[in-house]
Amino acid sequence: MIDRYIAIQAIMQRVESNDLVLSTTGMISREVFVTHDRPANFYMIGSMGLLSSFGLGLALQSPGKRVFVLEGDGSALMSLGAMPLIATERPNNLVHIILDNEAYESTGSQPSISSKVDLAEIGKSCGYAYVARVEDMEGLEGVLEDARTTISGPRLILVKVGIAPIKDIPRVSHAPTEIRDRFKARVQSAS
Repeated sequence: MIDRYIAIQAIMQRVESNDLVLSTTGMISREVFVTHDRPANFYMIGSMGLLSSFGLGLALQSPGKRVFVLEGDGSALMSLGAMPLIATERPNNLVHIILDNEAYESTGSQPSISSKVDLAEIGKSCGYAYVARVEDMEGLEGVLEDARTTISGPRLILVKVGIAPIKDIPRVSHAPTEIRDRFKARVQSAS
């Protein structure tokens, strides 16, 4: 398994200036914020399970920009209905990354059911154009490179990560309205 923070660093190194990044509630948004805060990042605060639907809408409305959705297994499980919709709508610019630590880490590391439910297999069944499951850095680097290629349809990358809390990691310091406004301005620029 990969430490989630290390996986996020690898992902954010692949993000280009025109790309949009959506990150789910809790530790994932905090780690994205600490790794590479930028106006083209949207930090979801307090709305678990809505990120993949938001990413789908954004990808459809911004076809000239790559949209990265970074969510945890808990968020993905909460919104399973979004996965077949994403696969059916087939946005070419959507990269859906599930960072699966088999837990709800932000609320005390209670176990999720992702140890018994394979989200990558669900993505394949839904019809994602590209689905990969990785458990090490070499695999992650490879699938991130593969996801850059021209694929007709959305990509799903399931990354098995460990629970590796970062001591004293700060919360996202931007107010929700600031997150919204700077992201909106970034989406509208060069659209």
